[in-house]
Order: sequence, then structure tokens, then C-alpha cells
Amino acid sequence: MRKILVIGAGKSTAVLIKYFQDKSVSENLHITIGDISLDVAKKLVKNHKNTKAILLDVFDDASREHAIKDADIVVSMLPARFHIEVAKDCLRLGKSMVTASYVSDEMQELDEEVRKKGLVFMNEIGVDPGIDHMSAMQVIDRIRSQGGKMILFESFTGGLVAPESDTNLWNYKFTWNPRNVVIAGQGGAAEFLQEGSRKYIPYHKLFRRTEFLEINEYGRFEAYANRNSLKYQKLYGLEDVNTLYRGTMRRVGFSRAWNTFVQLGMTDDEYTISNSEEMSYRDFTNCFLAYSPTDSVELKLRHYLKIDQDDIMWDKLLELDLFNPNKKVGISNGTPAQILQKILMDNWSLDEGDKDMIVMYHKFGYELNGKRKQIDATMVTIGEDQVYTAMARTVGLPVAIATVRILNKQITRTGVQIPIHKEVYDPILKELEDFDIRFNEHECTYMGYNPDGVKG
Repeated sequence: MRKILVIGAGKSTAVLIKYFQDKSVSENLHITIGDISLDVAKKLVKNHKNTKAILLDVFDDASREHAIKDADIVVSMLPARFHIEVAKDCLRLGKSMVTASYVSDEMQELDEEVRKKGLVFMNEIGVDPGIDHMSAMQVIDRIRSQGGKMILFESFTGGLVAPESDTNLWNYKFTWNPRNVVIAGQGGAAEFLQEGSRKYIPYHKLFRRTEFLEINEYGRFEAYANRNSLKYQKLYGLEDVNTLYRGTMRRVGFSRAWNTFVQLGMTDDEYTISNSEEMSYRDFTNCFLAYSPTDSVELKLRHYLKIDQDDIMWDKLLELDLFNPNKKVGISNGTPAQILQKILMDNWSLDEGDKDMIVMYHKFGYELNGKRKQIDATMVTIGEDQVYTAMARTVGLPVAIATVRILNKQITRTGVQIPIHKEVYDPILKELEDFDIRFNEHECTYMGYNPDGVKG
């Protein structure tokens, strides 16, 4: 049998494993799930005859190498920073590998050696990055094949709560790693192209510069800019494009409310707060506000951020229990971001029966036969439950499909790569439609890019 090693048994792995198990007879597959928690890995086996769980500590060189040596292909579902050790073993032992994570500089440095060994190191093949690449390149390549010239590309993705499970004032619940939500946008200004001009949005302004989007049947959303929209300009062949913008989607009103935390300093992850374990939520909020011998914490915060008592913003903050004197932080020497994450997890975790939703929206502006045209493409998919979530499906399925296609030598381009080539994206997008992950396209009047109401 052909042996697949999956390292990491996190949230998106359940769908990945189920795909392999469903294909195990027809594709002659045996699946090994390696995780630092054997119990977690065993839960994914589900007594399947072609699946086994092993204890695998990625920091234990001997056990990691032994597991990889016994595999025909390796899928790393570890946190992104741990992929490189797996990749080095795969390179030395002559094994192809697949990850859903961004290509790191260290990973890219392996490209030449990976090519020399005739291996495929497929990265960025989850949802974002992943499905966004494939769906974008499919349309961009089609426009070019018709003789069109790309002049605008915008892409937005959101991991959100499904409408039927949207039960809080923020219209948001955690569907993926909460830490990534809390520290989103940090580490430099957002950078993008707007009508031929390079634009920047510093972190402290990021959540007040949003663009509104409408998706049929699902209503209105907003989007804030990703950190570096220009990263894929060359890879997508968009060197001559006038507008290039990538963003993260939320329901309208989220960003304005989230900006409260940014302005207070609650999203900072650079220092720790002494004795945070014993602090109440109220103490935590108060430590970012000026001292007053008379004013309450609530009054100080409203005055500082100019929030009226009848503003929905105020109701959103109250909903999070930020002023509760009895709830303890419970994190020793935590950073503000870590403490805020704890508070939000109390309120934004998916409840039993809740469903999540992935939303993706692309805009393609192009010139064809002397006319400017625009195609809008949208994708919405809703999860089944807390295990087979929309996030797990849109991350795990592209990874799984690519893995089997590499084994079958249907993906043969060697090297460290992302899924931007037709022989990769066409069959994967087609198969994803079988799982109700599909894009709806419609042509519309070319609108350009103008979220701020100002040109230039």
C-alpha cells in the first residue's frame, strides 16, 4: 500500500483524514497520523482498517526521521514554524510533502535541492492561502487566454460564524486559531496598489479603513487590508496591474469595535503584565486607562474613546464582560494580547450545534477589445458541525486532493511551489465542487477601486 504520513492532528485534520480513508481502497492508501498526543491522533483513526495513530514529537529527531522514512509522502499539518524540520528530513530522505502554510524564507531556500531530487513540496494549498490562489489564477488565466489585460485584482476571505449560529453583537465567533485573530495586522503597515499608487495603512489605522462588499443571499460585509497585498504580484503575473488589494472579511461593524482594543493597547504582544493571573477582567481593562480618584472604569473608557452610552459599540464591550470584577484572568505574566484572547474565548467559542462559514470574494478588472470589464466571483460554504467545520473542509480537502494527485504523478512540477498552475488548480477546483465548495461568477460594470472615496 502507498503510505501517507500526516503530522499533526489539529482542527483541520479530521476532514483531511476522512478524505484519505474514503479513498484508501480505490487509491490503495495507508494513513499514519502522528501527533504529540497519541489520544488526539487515535480519535481520528475511528477504527479504520487502513489508518493508525503514532506518537510523534516533531522535536524528537529520531522518531520524526523514522516516521518520515517509512512514508511515501508527508503531509505536515503542524504550526507553520515547525514545517522546516519536516521539510529537511523529506529532502534528505527523498519524500515529497504538502502543507497548507505560507512558504517561509527557509522553505524557499530548499527549492533548488528539491528540484534536483525530483520532489514536489506543495505549500499554500489550504483555503487562504490555497483556494484563493487557485480560484484567482483560474479566472486570470482565462481572461488572458481571451486576449484580455488585467488592470485590477482584489481578493477577500473571511472565516466567520454561519448566519444561523450568529448569536452575539459582534457577529463573530472563533472558527480558527484565536491568536491569529488577536494579532492580525501587526508587524508592519498594510501595503497595496490603488489606481497605480502604492498605498500604506499603519496598524493603528487599519481597522478604520475598510471596504464594503455585498454577497448575494448573505448580505453586507466589510474588509480590512492584509499586511502585504503585493506579495503575489509577480507570482500571479500582475506586474502591470493598476490595483492590487487583498483583505480579510468581517460583518459590518466588527472592525470599528475591534479598533477599541487596538487604541487601548490590548492587542499588544510585546510585553507582559505583572501579576496578571490574579487580575480581574475589570482590572485588566482599567490598567490601560488614566488614573482617576472619582471616575469609574466604564466612564473613563467611554470618555477616552468617545463612546456614547447608547452606542452599539458600548453594548459590544459590555457583552464581553470587560468590566466584571469577579472573573479572573488566570494567566501568569500574560501579554495584553494573550489576556484579551482569553477574554474573547470565553465569549466567542463555538457552542455545541454552532456552524461556521467561509466566505471568499474576488474582483477581476480587465480590458478586452478596448472595453473595461469586471468579473466578481464569490464562494460561501457552511460547516456541518464543530468537527467537520467549513474551515476544516476548505483547508483539509485541497491538501488531501493535492497529496493523492502527487502520489498518482498527476502533479509533476518539482520544487518548492504554490498551486498557481493550471495542471494543479483545474482538477482540484473541479473536485472541490463535489464537496459544495464552488465559485459563482457574474460580469458587472467595471467599478475600479475606491473604498475611501478619493482617487490618487
